[in-house]
Amino acid sequence: MTHLLVPLLVAALFLGGCAHTPAPLSNERIAEILASPDRRPADRTNDVRRKPAEMLAFIGVRPGMVALDLSAGGGYTTELLARAVGPEGRVYGQSRPRDPNAPTPAAPEGGTAAGAAPKPPAPPNSPAALAERAKNPNASNIIAVVRRFEDPVPEEVAKGGLDLVTLMFNYHDLAWLKIDRDQMNRAVFAGLRSGGIYVIADHSGRPGTGISEAGTLHRIEEAFVRKEVESAGFRFVASGDFLRNPDDPRDKNTPVPAQPKDEFVLKFVKP
Repeated sequence: MTHLLVPLLVAALFLGGCAHTPAPLSNERIAEILASPDRRPADRTNDVRRKPAEMLAFIGVRPGMVALDLSAGGGYTTELLARAVGPEGRVYGQSRPRDPNAPTPAAPEGGTAAGAAPKPPAPPNSPAALAERAKNPNASNIIAVVRRFEDPVPEEVAKGGLDLVTLMFNYHDLAWLKIDRDQMNRAVFAGLRSGGIYVIADHSGRPGTGISEAGTLHRIEEAFVRKEVESAGFRFVASGDFLRNPDDPRDKNTPVPAQPKDEFVLKFVKP
């Protein structure tokens, strides 16, 4: 009889562990997060286009998650995730190291012309922008990391320590940046625990265009992304249609006539 008790004990332990796993955020909790009075006005403006309520629900964010936001930029998504996972979780916001050979814009000779409006200051780099966001007590669990896209996961979570990875509207940019996308996707796969989630959103390209229009139209074919990510070992589980626009002809960077871009959201899981 002992040999029969062992699998039963394992199953009981598994179910007991599952009982302590928080449920995904409710729609009501997501609405509370988005309505937080300490959110930035610019972020609220961005909400109109980005539909964060639908995005957070689609991802299935849970309190306590450990997440990595690839190509975090100014931190719009990073902060949303930080608020969603709560104080028991944390969110790494990744940006690539600055190219030391990149040209620095030269100042105009003789200074600003008389009567000319001064140029607005350049936006802060991603680590500085994330550090500023982390000063907010409701987003203090943001951790800025500067790492190559090919090795984006911090060492402390590089072997199955992540619950969630997101890459919002920048997968296409990896083409002209000449990033080894397969190496990046495999690093993400290694960093996620079994059952961990990888969500990619981007601007939709026409069938058959692959990644060829990434540098011109800033678009990428949905099927192309799915094939690349699945080849790294991920299993596709769902697509979100809340950013779709079937009327977008997808033949220009900015649709003509003026309208929202057709955009896709893909969810993958590590088996």
